[in-house]
Amino acid sequence: MTSAPETVVELPAKPRRARAAGRTRTPAVVTAGIYLGLLVGAAVTLGPFLLSAMTAFKTPEQFAREDPLALPDPWSLTNMVSLITGPADFGRAIGVTLLMAVFVTVFQVSFSVLAGYAFARVDFPGREAMFWIYLSTLMVPAVVVVIPLYLMMVELGLRNTFWGLVLPFTFASPYAIFLLREYFRGIPQDVIDASRLDGANTLDTLVEVVVPMSKPIIATLVLITMVSQWNSFMWPLVVTSGSQWRVITVATASLQSQYNGNWTLVMSATTLALVPLILLFLLFQKQIVRSIAITGFR
Repeated sequence: MTSAPETVVELPAKPRRARAAGRTRTPAVVTAGIYLGLLVGAAVTLGPFLLSAMTAFKTPEQFAREDPLALPDPWSLTNMVSLITGPADFGRAIGVTLLMAVFVTVFQVSFSVLAGYAFARVDFPGREAMFWIYLSTLMVPAVVVVIPLYLMMVELGLRNTFWGLVLPFTFASPYAIFLLREYFRGIPQDVIDASRLDGANTLDTLVEVVVPMSKPIIATLVLITMVSQWNSFMWPLVVTSGSQWRVITVATASLQSQYNGNWTLVMSATTLALVPLILLFLLFQKQIVRSIAITGFR
């Protein structure tokens, strides 16, 4: 006895418009409000920089008779030229700052990589205790150690010298060591073991395997260190005197006292100080975004 064939009833597919009706959509008013808030925030953040840049290209006469928000007419490079070639000796300050920032960045990041890998992958007695004791120095305000460091530099005869300017920051940074340690601990142990099976020692593994895999985080640390040293003000102000080893922040502050009425000259100095930082960010922006993405997935 054969059974009757089963009848398959196909239900009509829901129209796309009906399926989409169940989704929650953000009202247009809320979206417009979000974008308006972002625009206001961007204007508040970028406004001072744009005002500084516009003032830098004005002559003192234009700045005195025109509205501060008016565009320069005509655009003038007089302030820039007088800063570099004039008695302010701003060009030397830029060179000293660049030399200091590059020197500290290279050595601080290099020592931080070595220390971070040691705390992450090298077993030695007291490793965890030493790491947390060293990390606890982040809780100490930087201004507290200024006087002890200054007395040390005076006793060593390094006051108002390049070495006195860079030596306290040449070695590893607690923040950089912490960041690198966490990143190195996320690298698979199998990769480290494979390099050792190939005959690589600890330093070879770090240089040839770990560092190439950690380029995004190292690039981020390079940018952070470079910016912090470029903007350093307290220590250069204390340990140096005169114009021989004056950095760009101290030179800009001295301009405000020497040329109190000439704000176009002061704004030119701040604009010149910003240009290298902007170029540095544009150079490393892909590595920074990649570093943030990788850290978010881990």
